[in-house]
Amino acid sequence: MSNYIIYHNPRCSKSRETLALLQEHGIEPEVILYLDTPPSIEALAELATKLNVESVHDFIRDKEAIYKELDLDDLMSDEELLPLMNEYPKLIERPIVVKGDKAVIGRPPENVLSLINQ
Repeated sequence: MSNYIIYHNPRCSKSRETLALLQEHGIEPEVILYLDTPPSIEALAELATKLNVESVHDFIRDKEAIYKELDLDDLMSDEELLPLMNEYPKLIERPIVVKGDKAVIGRPPENVLSLINQ
């Protein structure tokens, strides 16, 4: 089993580039197709901790149509946002790469080098 996990959307160019970058470094991560298998609310909260973000707003895709449909511009608490991210996984920024207790968003893909070089 790999020490790395990637929350991946194969239709996203940045996600594909990030996966390729990991593989170029000899890393075969566990691939989670998060649109097919959304992370639980607990897993999303854990991702927020590993990403070291102030709020889950920091890893929400605010350009997605569902973001506008749900009118998420109004500040909502993490406790309100996490269930929505679970229900509508398109809201989750991609890709997210996890290694142990750290995670980074692969935008740009080179962000994952900070995990590789630990």
